[in-house]
Amino acid sequence: MGDPQASFDNARRAFLLKLGAGLGWLSAAELLGVPAWAQAPAAVGANPYSRGALTAPHFPPTAKRVIYMHMLGAVSHVDTFDYKPMLEKMHGQELPESVRGNRRLSTMVKGQTSYPIIGPIAPFKPGGKSGTMISDLMAFTRDIADDICVIKTMHTEHVNHDPASKFLHTGFQIAGRPSGGAWVNYALGSNNQDLPSFVVMSSGNSGGVPIDAAAWGAGFAPSHYQGVLFRAGEAPVPYVGNPKGLSSQDRRGMLDAIAALSKAQYAASNDPEIPSKLSQYEMAYRMQASVPELMDLSKEPDSVFEMYGADSRKPGTYAANCLLARRLAERNVRFIQL
Repeated sequence: MGDPQASFDNARRAFLLKLGAGLGWLSAAELLGVPAWAQAPAAVGANPYSRGALTAPHFPPTAKRVIYMHMLGAVSHVDTFDYKPMLEKMHGQELPESVRGNRRLSTMVKGQTSYPIIGPIAPFKPGGKSGTMISDLMAFTRDIADDICVIKTMHTEHVNHDPASKFLHTGFQIAGRPSGGAWVNYALGSNNQDLPSFVVMSSGNSGGVPIDAAAWGAGFAPSHYQGVLFRAGEAPVPYVGNPKGLSSQDRRGMLDAIAALSKAQYAASNDPEIPSKLSQYEMAYRMQASVPELMDLSKEPDSVFEMYGADSRKPGTYAANCLLARRLAERNVRFIQL
């Protein structure tokens, strides 16, 4: 006989994972208006998530892909899109006690005794027919002011980068919740079976602000919904290639054997991480052919590099990752996070 406690733990874990992912899927699917089961990654054996029909949204969604450019520690909102005329008038004055009050201070300024108000570092001007105020720092963006949406209603009490970043990506200030990209991946699935539907590229943290994998993690949802981190260099995804002496036929046979064992294990435990892990193995196998072609920029014309800037020729830079994001979007990758 098996261990009753182990069986209970497995059943409890599967229940919690199903419950959490199911509720999140309902939220994401309602927002996106797309049936999640239409293109969700295939599981081993029976699908561990049974899904019913959804009511159609008011109008069909038009967005098909997302390129999320998260510049952690970048220029302030009051220096880009959020015009504050009072900052100009009060430049150099001390921050009023009525504003600061007893709020917590960032670790970067907790030792300060003076808190002067700083006006915008560049002038703001209206752009487009909408008259959206945009800083001279974003002059080219101002030219397309009528084609973008600027949201100014976001608010958080967090005063440091790390918890604020987690809050932005997951809606919670500590790790453990699925990221926005994971929800989109879960709700919409993939249109390209040879590349992950959620890809992440990092340009480093030269500003000293840590980059936390929670920003693209799956939290309590099955792990194959998390982002896949692409790195700069000859091996953008570690361990995807076959080691020396192992052929593609050998790898295929190994995966088929693992799949057979996984089916039996899943039938006994109903653990959703089993099909999740197997789907990742299969994706890695398909990426052996798709990733080298994606990362090869030799056929890009000089005019494209000129559009993205000189740094776009240097792997791992923000400009190069922007260029790769475009290539990923062209290959129908759902969610690309920079």
